[in-house]
Amino acid sequence: MNQSYLGIKLFGSRISQKLFFERLDFLKNEIDNFIFYLVIAGTETSQIQGISAAGINSKSRKKTALADAELLLFGASKNHKYKLPFLKAGVTPSLISYVCSKLISATPIIVPIGIKEKPYFSHLFVENYLAGPAKCLSTGKAMNKDRVMSLYSKGLEFGKASSKPIFISESVPGGTTTAQAVMEAFGLNVKNLIGSSLINAPRSLKTKIINAGLAKANFNNHFDSIDVIACVGDPFQAFSMGLLIGARIANQAVVLSGGSQMLAVILLALEFIEANEKQEFIDLVFIATTGWLVKDNSLNDLLDLITEKHNVNLLGLASPLNFKSSKYKELIDYEMGYVKEGVGAGGMSIFAYLKGFSNEEIVSMCQINLEMMKDLGQISSDEAF
Repeated sequence: MNQSYLGIKLFGSRISQKLFFERLDFLKNEIDNFIFYLVIAGTETSQIQGISAAGINSKSRKKTALADAELLLFGASKNHKYKLPFLKAGVTPSLISYVCSKLISATPIIVPIGIKEKPYFSHLFVENYLAGPAKCLSTGKAMNKDRVMSLYSKGLEFGKASSKPIFISESVPGGTTTAQAVMEAFGLNVKNLIGSSLINAPRSLKTKIINAGLAKANFNNHFDSIDVIACVGDPFQAFSMGLLIGARIANQAVVLSGGSQMLAVILLALEFIEANEKQEFIDLVFIATTGWLVKDNSLNDLLDLITEKHNVNLLGLASPLNFKSSKYKELIDYEMGYVKEGVGAGGMSIFAYLKGFSNEEIVSMCQINLEMMKDLGQISSDEAF
């Protein structure tokens, strides 16, 4: 990963420097045209103790996605409804995304799926909120197939109707585990490549849960992406796969901003479409993430596994954002390996760099907003849960 443009680094072994520069120029020219989606979704997989750092305990993790969306829309606010969950280290990446969305004048569209509560703020309605989160993937029956098909069809509809490029981000506690389950269902050996919001990914716990789910799923010889999501996936994957495929049918570029969860969506789409369409499909698809997530090269290796399986050239972009100069522990924690990514932080910060903003400007705004969030009591104390 030695190619760089404005500090933005390339990952993925099949991309030339020429194509890398061409694609970044394309994105730079299109930033103002993008439609920004944040998909917030629930899975009971997140309720397993030790599976996720997106909240100090299972109760707090039920509100994480709503709090992330609220912060992304409104920033630090005395009128906040949802407290951001207390974290043992770091702070929600929604802070980064909020700051960068303001710098690039983005207006995110929130898509709530399976979070048990109807948000008070404006959002895109795709299913009744009473549907609730997906079941734990260890059951092998995360969602019924009709629900998965409905969510996929809604995403496909919105994607096909789009006349602009699309940016997809997520807040799904437990989502790296469902991502790993999806990849393993399709035969990829990824158990040592999938990251986590925790500084040390709980690999043995994830493996135990995933093995249980895959055993109970008992796939036959003709399963497809819909079957996999229904057995071991989550609502975010179903909708986003449809949104991605629909947007590419409409010949629109798609940036998937995140790590393994976004690669799982790309894999699901590649498994679902016709073989002769795959390279054309992937030509204007980008995976964008933070530099913290690519430090150990595992995301690069994960991307390469998918590109080799489907013989396509997928472009990965890593943001140069860093908090080395920050005076706040919550931000310095990112440099230590905590949190790493989420809520589109990688892609949003890449767009801010392409717009000409510096690391110092982004860090300064993150610090100002973090201080405001603290003053307003927007971050929960441990005792609140």
